[in-house]
Amino acid sequence: MKEKVSELIEQVRPSLQADGGDVELVDVVDGVVKVKLKGACSGCPMSTMTVKNGIERFIKQHVPEIKSVEQV
Repeated sequence: MKEKVSELIEQVRPSLQADGGDVELVDVVDGVVKVKLKGACSGCPMSTMTVKNGIERFIKQHVPEIKSVEQV
């Protein structure tokens, strides 16, 4: 499952990089994806929305076993 999530993160990265940010997959544990936002995303007040409404929704569409995506 971690490999599939990693592939999906790679698909999301260009969108974040276009705005000066980035995302890194930290781990997948018991259906919870842990990511670290970098660059402009790390201090952005909208980062929670990016994680939940963007990254989490995209990953859950492709891997329904994922329960949530959390920023670490």
